[in-house]
Amino acid sequence: MPNPSPRVVIIGAGIVGANLADELAQLGWTNTLVIEQGPLDIPGGSTSHAPGLVFSSNGSKSMTEFAQYTIEKLTSLKGADGRGSFLPVGGLEIATQEDRLQDLHRRAGWNRSYGVDAEVVDADECLRLFPMLDRDMVLGGLLTPGDGLALAAKGTQLVIERARAAGVEFRDRTVVTDIETAGGKVTAVMAGADRIPADIVVSCAGFWGPKIGEMVGTSIPLLPLGHQFAWTTEVPSLLGKNEKPAGAQAPILRYQDKDLYYREWGERIGIGSYAHRPMPVDLDTLRSYSPEEITSERMPSSLDFTPDDFAPEWEATKKLLPELAQTQIQRGFNGIFSFTPDGGSLVGQSRQVDGFFVAEAVWVTHGAGIARAVAELIAHGRSETDLSGVDLNRFEDVQTTPEYVSETSQQNFVEIYDVIHPLQPRVSPRDVRSSPFRRQQEELGAFFLETSGWERPHWFEANAALLEAMPPEWAAPERDAWADLFHSPIAAAEAWKTRTSVAMFDMTQLKRFEVTGPGAGVLLHGMTTSSMLRKPGAVSYTLLLDEAGGITSDITVAILDEETYQVGANSNIDFAAISRAAKHQSAADSSKWVTVRETTPGTCCIGLWGPLARDVISKVTEEDFSDEGLKYFRTKPAVLGGVPVTAMRLSYVGELGWEIYTSADLGSRLWDVLWEAGQEFGIIAGGREAFNSMRLEKGFRSFGTDMTSEHEPVQAGLGFAVKASKTDDFIGKAALADRAAAVTKKLTCLTLDVPSDVVLGKEPVYVVAGGRGTEPGAASAGGAGGVGEGTGKADGYVTSAAYGYSIGKSIAYAWLPNTLTVGDSVEIEYLGRRLPATVTAEPLFDPEMTRLKG
Repeated sequence: MPNPSPRVVIIGAGIVGANLADELAQLGWTNTLVIEQGPLDIPGGSTSHAPGLVFSSNGSKSMTEFAQYTIEKLTSLKGADGRGSFLPVGGLEIATQEDRLQDLHRRAGWNRSYGVDAEVVDADECLRLFPMLDRDMVLGGLLTPGDGLALAAKGTQLVIERARAAGVEFRDRTVVTDIETAGGKVTAVMAGADRIPADIVVSCAGFWGPKIGEMVGTSIPLLPLGHQFAWTTEVPSLLGKNEKPAGAQAPILRYQDKDLYYREWGERIGIGSYAHRPMPVDLDTLRSYSPEEITSERMPSSLDFTPDDFAPEWEATKKLLPELAQTQIQRGFNGIFSFTPDGGSLVGQSRQVDGFFVAEAVWVTHGAGIARAVAELIAHGRSETDLSGVDLNRFEDVQTTPEYVSETSQQNFVEIYDVIHPLQPRVSPRDVRSSPFRRQQEELGAFFLETSGWERPHWFEANAALLEAMPPEWAAPERDAWADLFHSPIAAAEAWKTRTSVAMFDMTQLKRFEVTGPGAGVLLHGMTTSSMLRKPGAVSYTLLLDEAGGITSDITVAILDEETYQVGANSNIDFAAISRAAKHQSAADSSKWVTVRETTPGTCCIGLWGPLARDVISKVTEEDFSDEGLKYFRTKPAVLGGVPVTAMRLSYVGELGWEIYTSADLGSRLWDVLWEAGQEFGIIAGGREAFNSMRLEKGFRSFGTDMTSEHEPVQAGLGFAVKASKTDDFIGKAALADRAAAVTKKLTCLTLDVPSDVVLGKEPVYVVAGGRGTEPGAASAGGAGGVGEGTGKADGYVTSAAYGYSIGKSIAYAWLPNTLTVGDSVEIEYLGRRLPATVTAEPLFDPEMTRLKG
């Protein structure tokens, strides 16, 4: 796109801002100004002091891709000396405890799932790679040979030069004082008296991001925290080995059991520590420097070193690396980095203000990758890499309050190197959000996990007595210690009672909002893959797509009346997207105005499901809840035991029943009414573990886990949600046919061959030789219980997994070559072992849907 493209103003010229300008220029967007408050050669933010470690290992596929692109781009950025801006020295994470060694196998699996070379090596190999190590302390390590050191400052200067050559303007020593808006859209950036017109403003201001967000009324939920880094004096074995001042040859080293990391720094060793107390930084009192005062050792992001905080880690370092006992700490500093409530970056467009984008809390590891994604988002309206896990709008309002951000961000700092189970809830804050059923749930012995601030029952101790009466074929076999965490055999009893009797599930945590107004139907009709211009009472499971046909969410829409639609969504991201679209439609045509109002806090929901659900509900109402009275995927108002409700005939567990909604003030009463009516039918309360098991038995997908914007509907097994009868246009429709023709993988149902084998998600999957997959990875001979981890290229990875109590087998869904067919064999790598599994037809339970539809 030649100039004039929309005027873009980027705030911050660190590794993210400079790369964003460069990536936009590569897409033809060169009408860009980058503003930096410090000097361009040393901006003074986190990029200026970052130690440069790039470890790709991450449980997120998107973050892994961002890291890989950062490595690729920095390698390609060569200075006048012909050298790139990345040192491929490799990465080594060591284990000194057995639980850490096991976790390294899990992390190796992440890498292989997402196409990154990784291998768990023994202690002798660790010593060969990093000779300073005390061999007796080390049990093994994770080697990622493609990782290394980013020369962030050099790479940033090189992309600035390239962007300038393309026509991008950079202006340093300029402080942004305000951002102008009009009609809910950015119009200009103010730098003192200087007004700079802008169509798009992107905050890449790092830990100053919250201050920039305040200028447009957008919360940037991050907390600046001090992080210690120090250098030793010269190390005897490094004398003359590396190029001065900061060359390196040995792998970057993580000692996560003590929250430490190391890198060679010329003839010294650089040491970073997360072991100290959290050190939150108050931006209002942070010392400021004039551009002339900023140097490589004195900048706003570099605070005075606190030796007492570092003393225990220095002692631990000398034990792990005994040669360093011959050295001393030469100097150090407490560098400021950004932390967020969930540890992820903050990327995307503001819900409140059009044209205001952010790319904050981004570390050097992911800098160029996220910059490319934001450039694609601005230029094309979508990123090639899924952004749902880092979307700025993913947090609930309570999660953006200063108190919540501070507490959770500090906890994330403390836990940054901890071994965290995928189901492990945060310790604090808890009891932030609870449904109206909390009292009853506690009386039944609920074991709560936490998500988005909600307390959500995982199982109920009151159901333990059912285990004795439960038929033995429903019992799950014992599982390994890791899979056994946050699991209870009680879940089997809850699944059994749901399938054979009736159960109540708390569905209050489901994100809900109402779309109302004369334009509500038109708006949703153009955004979703189903018809929204239907009569009241209709309910649709439908998809939101991007312009390229990628799935951005799956939602349920109920038409309550001609101008009122209830949306059951996945997260605040859906609320932001539909709110933004409603604002645009209302501005374009006042006769089709729309309002979007969240209803989650003021309402609640019970899922009443099971073959005896109709017996229960008939005890508390005269309404017709027969198959004809309320058909599958229909809704109607009703009164249950004196409680006005909205009932929807649908189920995520595959059983007869309804989602029953009422106002929060009547929630406790609704629970009691149904609970009392269900006693003669053996009603129970069910938790999320049983719920998730039954979900997978029915093959129901979960957005963000099973599918993302990287996937189109057919390959995700959701082609049925794109209604062939819908002839009207909708977002993404034009791209679907070409995209579906190009796919090579599909979401595939697997059952594990050995009943006691259980996986948890994100494990690599290999097609066994002789299967019909394309270019299968090397299969092991070990099978279940074997140690055949290998380093072959994985053919795919697991998304959701659970034990299926109704079918007596472990279930895993995985993205695999679409040439596989039912009966083909694969192996799932779990904690270093290969577990045999088989491609299986889905759904695994009630394929005729008779239990749901009647």
